[in-house]
Amino acid sequence: MVAADVQFSALEKDILQELMNIGFGQAAADLAQVIDLSIELSVPDIQLFKACELREHIGAGVDSVQEFSLVEQYFLGKFKGIALLVFPSKAGKKLVSLFGLQNQQSWSSAHFDLLEKEAMVEVGNILIGACVGKITELLKDVVIYSPPRVMIEDVRNSSLPQNLFAPDSMAISMKTVFHFEQQEISGQLFLIANQESIAWLKSALHAFMEQYE
Repeated sequence: MVAADVQFSALEKDILQELMNIGFGQAAADLAQVIDLSIELSVPDIQLFKACELREHIGAGVDSVQEFSLVEQYFLGKFKGIALLVFPSKAGKKLVSLFGLQNQQSWSSAHFDLLEKEAMVEVGNILIGACVGKITELLKDVVIYSPPRVMIEDVRNSSLPQNLFAPDSMAISMKTVFHFEQQEISGQLFLIANQESIAWLKSALHAFMEQYE
């Protein structure tokens, strides 16, 4: 059961969803400038859950395919948490082609694996940085980022880090599904913040709304 002090009112949730729309839209626009390809985004989904259920929450939010490519990046500020960019494991090869790399036949397997990871890191840097950056800018916060890290694993049984989340606390997940237009590449972007950030977020949303009253 969600604690009363971390629940969101309908108005708070609407405003947060609108900020997420702006942030995700900025991220999509920034990435489209790099690869010259439109990206379709789903309506952002906001959920509160127990922090100890982080792996189960992520696992429930992705398709039933067993293996995934995962880009993980921490963001630290008043808004603190982890961003996860989740792709089906074979998406890396398609992402490499989107960045205009040619002569694939001449690459060794190890070289191609490295290019796949670099392509996913580049996509992660753009999507996560633009999205988190825009949301925190609108809410008058500044964050710093850890270097992104790529993992390929079964998300449900992964070693997703939990050191930002006290086991008995709540966490908030903000998720969008994205699809590259004219390409069979889809993925999901999760922004997951800890309970301390939830309290700040509620206060920041009210300060944001007061500007327009």
